[in-house]
Amino acid sequence: MLKKCAPLFSLIFFSSWIVSRSYSQTHGPNYIPPTGILSDAGGHKLHLDPEGKGSPTIIFENGTGDFSFIWSLVQPEVAKFTSTVSYDRAGYAWSDPGPMPRTGKQICLELHTALMNAGIRPPYILVGQSFGGFVVRAFARYYPREVVGMVLVEAVQEDQRIFMGGDEPKKIRDFAKGRVAPTPQSSFTPPDTAAEAQKLNTEIDPLLDKLPGSVQKMQIWAQSQPAFMKAVSGEMDWSPEDVADLYNHKGEPGYTFGGMPLIVLTRGKGGYDGRKDSLQLENERLQAQKDLAHLSTNSKQIIDMNSGHNIHVEDPAVVISAIKEVFVAATKHSHLKQTK
Repeated sequence: MLKKCAPLFSLIFFSSWIVSRSYSQTHGPNYIPPTGILSDAGGHKLHLDPEGKGSPTIIFENGTGDFSFIWSLVQPEVAKFTSTVSYDRAGYAWSDPGPMPRTGKQICLELHTALMNAGIRPPYILVGQSFGGFVVRAFARYYPREVVGMVLVEAVQEDQRIFMGGDEPKKIRDFAKGRVAPTPQSSFTPPDTAAEAQKLNTEIDPLLDKLPGSVQKMQIWAQSQPAFMKAVSGEMDWSPEDVADLYNHKGEPGYTFGGMPLIVLTRGKGGYDGRKDSLQLENERLQAQKDLAHLSTNSKQIIDMNSGHNIHVEDPAVVISAIKEVFVAATKHSHLKQTK
């Protein structure tokens, strides 16, 4: 038996070696294969990681500089009761670089196209963390008939001041230059980045110690890719324009969600301790988060005193519970139960 199987075993081993060698030559010796699928987003491909079965489908949108696997403590639990998709925006991890500028409409068009090409149909419940909150709000505006619920996880609000590399917190929209967003590109040929140097950046946030070792390895690989920082820079370059647009159209039809189930998750403390204006900044932050809940008439805010900005990593059970609550409300067409 062993002798008869030997040629087949040798063929499989040789084929695996060829694939491995091909990966190393194309992506470098530290390459980690994608955890999901690559779906066409208009000439370039986005990495989608689907898990679970059922409807509506939960779509996870990452914060700035985060990858699909940042949801690894949340997605598997949510996938136990419905279908889920985490993904990487263009230029992140396994996703190809995308066209510039990185406007909200461009990002949403790419996600929508990739979902359609992967056969992942609406309805969707959107879960956006930090910068991802801006993206899911835009997606719901551009594709309103496809979105039936939303969870905003420490989503930045257009009036909220945040620390942006300096000592003074600032509003993102204050950096807007009044640029007009061009028509998003529906076709694009990504540049070849395979030949670019890929020196591993092994410094990761201690927060990620909460994630499995395999995920930490993916983090090191993904943050070391040549296209990554270009993608982040492109998003940060345009985001003030999109945030200013939200501010200028506050409360207008299309910028609010009617009676769609919406839960806003907010961290307990803003991290302004030690500043003379800490009380003012904290009151501003809490008001801005409260204003997010006003985007829907069927909403509620939950303040998590056990977590900082990254609730999905620090206190994932709260995020899982909020998603399940919105899921039930969306499927039963019911109102969210208000916290006493």
